[in-house]
Amino acid sequence: MNNKKVQLIVMNAMIGAAYAVLTILISPIAYGAVQMRLTEIIVLLACYNKKFIPGLTIGCLYDICFGTAATLIACLGMYYVKNVFAGALIGGVVNGLIVGLELYLALELPFMINAFYVFIGEFIVLIIGAFLFKCLEKNKTLMNKYILE
Repeated sequence: MNNKKVQLIVMNAMIGAAYAVLTILISPIAYGAVQMRLTEIIVLLACYNKKFIPGLTIGCLYDICFGTAATLIACLGMYYVKNVFAGALIGGVVNGLIVGLELYLALELPFMINAFYVFIGEFIVLIIGAFLFKCLEKNKTLMNKYILE
């Protein structure tokens, strides 16, 4: 296995582990009807490079099928639009619908209101992340060496 493949595997493992651990650490605000998962900001990496999608998806495996599917679909959408602000909207809509459905099926909470709450929490966090990534884009060394490579 060449050095680039090993680096990619390690990078995805670190992304997945960081996402999972940090989400669990902020669990009081990361779960429930209104979810403010600050860790969702790193999902915007998918707007820049598809190589991060496996790590981002693996990081959500503790959410079992609904959260993992939502992250995978959102990441794929973000990759194809390539714009962090459009990616924030995609992430908010996808997570709102899928997690809203999960809350409806698991806890019998009203679907529409919970889909809206999840969308709002997700969208707020991702918009903050979009502005953060726009600032990071100014660092050409970081972008070219680690993100766009």
